[in-house]
Parts: sequence; C-alpha cells; structure tokens
Amino acid sequence: MSIICTLIHLEQHLEKFMRQKLIKLYYTLEAYTPRNSVTAALWDFLFFGIKQSWASLFAAIMLAMLILSNWFWPPDAVLARYDFLFLGALGVQALFLLLGLETLKEAKVIFLYHLTGTVMELFKTEMGSWTYPEENFFRIEGVPLFSGFMYACVGSYLARITRILNMQYTDYPPLKITFFLAAVIYINFFSHHYILDIRNFLFILVGALWGKTWVYYTPRQTTYRMPLILGFFLVTAFIWFAENIGTGVNAWIYPHQAGQWKMVSFSKAGSWFLLMIVSFVLVTVVHRPDTKKN
Repeated sequence: MSIICTLIHLEQHLEKFMRQKLIKLYYTLEAYTPRNSVTAALWDFLFFGIKQSWASLFAAIMLAMLILSNWFWPPDAVLARYDFLFLGALGVQALFLLLGLETLKEAKVIFLYHLTGTVMELFKTEMGSWTYPEENFFRIEGVPLFSGFMYACVGSYLARITRILNMQYTDYPPLKITFFLAAVIYINFFSHHYILDIRNFLFILVGALWGKTWVYYTPRQTTYRMPLILGFFLVTAFIWFAENIGTGVNAWIYPHQAGQWKMVSFSKAGSWFLLMIVSFVLVTVVHRPDTKKN
C-alpha cells in the first residue's frame, strides 16, 4: 500500500512539474521578440492559430466524439451512441467549469443558447428539416439531447475567443437594437414555415448594423483589426465545414442525404450565419462589447 501511495505522490509531483514547465515555455514563446516585421507577423499568426484552437476546444472534443463513436461504437452496446455523446458532453462541460476554462457566467449564457437550440431542434425535426436516424434514451420526441451541445459549441467558442484575444470594437451598434434583431432572427426560423421568409431582409439588417464595426484582437503583443462582418463569415464557414463532418458520420441527416451522404448545401451557411448572430449577441450579455475610440 505504501508503494502505491508513493507512486501516486510521485505522479502528482511529476504532473505538477510538467504543467509548470509547459506554462513557462508558453509564456516564454509568447514574450519572444522577433528581429524583423515579417518574422513578427508570422509569430503572431502562429499564436493566433494556437488561441483559436484553444477557444475551439469544446467544439473539437465534440467533433472527435462524433467521429470516433461513428467508427468504433458497437451497434449492440447497452448504452446508445447518442446517449454516450450526451453524457460525454455533460462531462466535458463540467470539466471546463472545474478547470476554469469557462466562467460560470459564460456557462449560463451557453446553457441558454443550448435551450434555444433544443427548442428549435424540436420544431425543425417535426417539420422534417433534418432527422436523427439512431435510437436512444435521452431524447425529447425526435431530438436526442446531445444535439443542444452542438449549439453550445458555437456559444463556447464565441465566449472564450472574446476573452482570449481581448477583443475590442469600434462603431459597435447599440445593444438594445442587436438584442431586438437577434430575437427577430430567431423567430424567423419558426415563422418562415407559415408566412414570408424574411432572411434576405435580415442579412441586409445585419450588414447595416455591423457593417462599420471593426474588431480589434491581440494574439500576442501586437493588436490587429478586421471588419466584424468578415469575422462572422469566417466563423460561419467553419460551422458549415463542421456540419459536413457531423452529417458525414451520421450524427444527423438532411432529407437530400437519405440513403447516401452528400455535401451539405452551402445555402445552409446562410441559416448558420443568422444563428451565429443570435449566439454572438447572447455572448455580449456576459462579455459586453469593449469599445475603443475611433
């Protein structure tokens, strides 16, 4: 018994030592000053990619679980694959909170987005917009509960990247107007099945509202900027890419994919663009836009 306790003690010390060394190495690399502007730009781009990946950690874990479970999950397992995804996502979310990777306030907003996403899932699956082909226990009607975590992935990324890159804005629109537009966007996802679809008008409103807004971000020491609309499009492109992975591993399918997988129509990116706006606005409840002087 004493030998086991000694080994556990040594393992804990080794883990602590390695963690301290890795943290020290990271901050040493971040503080490194390149000799010329080209090297500095490349160094900043490297850290931009590192921090983007770190902010996307929840989404990366979820995609990994989707892919690996599709490859290796036994079809006759007692625990259904969708239930494994749900319980696994719950565990990851709890771990994020315990390790301080997300704050409690961020988790509350992400949970709100999770709920709004689940409500929309219930409606959209009833309307036949997409389906979940596998059976499981943790579900409401035709919607397995893991699906809400796919929306939480977007919320988690937006909340964490805002904090990690210390994002600031110029010409950011009034918050009340952004909240109102987000509400209209969300309602249109339901109402367009019965009345006129106004998404094209909503695209115009998004452009008018954030068209002049610039986002400032700091990957390392130097602050860069880009049009916020461009940032919206880049995030949407990654979501569309992730959707192709999700449908490719049979996590959910669209009607045109029944029988044989086909690429998700890029027109779906428009829907995700608008839904991402809803998520972005919800995140501003926690991370109020830090505005710079023009």
